[in-house]
Amino acid sequence: MTADTTQTAAMPGTGKIFALWKKMQEMPLGKRLFSQAVCFKAPYFRTVRPQIKELSPGLCRVTAPNRRGMHNHIGTYHAIASCNMAEVAAGVMTEATVPPTHRWIPAGMTVQYNAKASKGPVTAVTRLEGIPEFGEEKFDLVVPVDVLDANGIAFVTAHITMYISPKKE
Repeated sequence: MTADTTQTAAMPGTGKIFALWKKMQEMPLGKRLFSQAVCFKAPYFRTVRPQIKELSPGLCRVTAPNRRGMHNHIGTYHAIASCNMAEVAAGVMTEATVPPTHRWIPAGMTVQYNAKASKGPVTAVTRLEGIPEFGEEKFDLVVPVDVLDANGIAFVTAHITMYISPKKE
């Protein structure tokens, strides 16, 4: 096969959002402004007041305050607020990982409620075991997310399926 006919996979971490993150994280208040921009693009995320702390292809760490407005009737962090945190982390990580030649959309989420969250801030962490190759085929990417309480206990575990496909020309 010659170089002319070989299909090459698109490179992860080459999209605009990851470039913007790299630029803004070095600026004063850059991470906060980046987080606000994400919430502007997806307004519902604002309900949990997420702050993106770490981002790279295959990794995202997001924190949020454990405030009364996020509590359920028994005074603990609400299950749906936990799902929102999981979706913030998974969505931003996916956007930073998927190359600009491809698109993605959430296709489903499974959630396990493991424990009550302790008092204090909440952190959602997603980490892919390996970065997939982004070729011509459509595929599902299952993104694991742990939502941790202030003691580092994963009180919620989610698996969000992202449908990945090449952009149409």
